[in-house]
Amino acid sequence: MKVMVVDDDPATRLVTAIVLEETAGFEVVQVESGLKAVEEARRELPDVILLDLVLPELDGPEVLQQIRSDEQTRSIPVILHTADDESGGLRQLMDLGAAGFILKPFDPLRLAQEIVRILDRGHS
Repeated sequence: MKVMVVDDDPATRLVTAIVLEETAGFEVVQVESGLKAVEEARRELPDVILLDLVLPELDGPEVLQQIRSDEQTRSIPVILHTADDESGGLRQLMDLGAAGFILKPFDPLRLAQEIVRILDRGHS
């Protein structure tokens, strides 16, 4: 499974990539900004996108909207990866087409399982 990890924090990207590659054998594409996320989604066509909400250039909600509005990328599941939901905005983003969310900090040993669980729930 190819996972695109979008996060502006290099340490978070690296840890997430290592965890997914080592525990589940996933192929990981790391992206550091919202604008690059839209471009790379079109180029890489990942199986799933793990998307941080706070990003430079375009924030997570804008990235989600652009991915959903592009015929080439609209069917790629997007899982939100965020530190908190104090704004209650996750529910609104779910309504815009996010497949689910995983809160940070995440359990490294369960991250791949959580991604698969969310994807399976979306296909049932």
